Amino acid sequence: MPRRAVPALVTLLAAALVALLAFGLLRTNSSAKVEGKAIPSTVLPRLTGGGSTSLAAWRGKLVLVNVFASWCPPCKTETPLLEREQRKLRARGATIVGVSYDDAALDTLGFVRKLGVTFPVLRDPSGDFTRALGVRGVPESFVVDRAGRIVAFRRAPVDAAFLRREVESRL
Repeated sequence: MPRRAVPALVTLLAAALVALLAFGLLRTNSSAKVEGKAIPSTVLPRLTGGGSTSLAAWRGKLVLVNVFASWCPPCKTETPLLEREQRKLRARGATIVGVSYDDAALDTLGFVRKLGVTFPVLRDPSGDFTRALGVRGVPESFVVDRAGRIVAFRRAPVDAAFLRREVESRL
């Protein structure tokens, strides 16, 4: 390879690396534009009890939408915290709604029963709801205000600080 080609190749590789980095940053930041959007009105089947509903059924209440899967270890870890939070929220006219992601109904049902989940759980078998939210993986949680708009979200397991800051402070 001629000596003059080496600097050109290095410059080209550096430019490609910078472009890739910029693309990644833009993609990450674009997902941050979730806040302020209306929660999708997709009708989803209920895990138990039959029938289906959409998140619009909870309009007028503060709702924490938790997207989870039975095969997800962090989901299993955060569920007891969410269940404790549900007791507080229910007493104050708010709720958690679970949405199972990329999961078989029987697996989700086993997960819910084993962990003693009492909040409503919906299924997203088509993936339309989670795609509309821009879900990348599980667990992810979205705080929805009384008007049906997303006011906060977390793309990781929730913790007590997030619940205090983003949920309880809005009651």
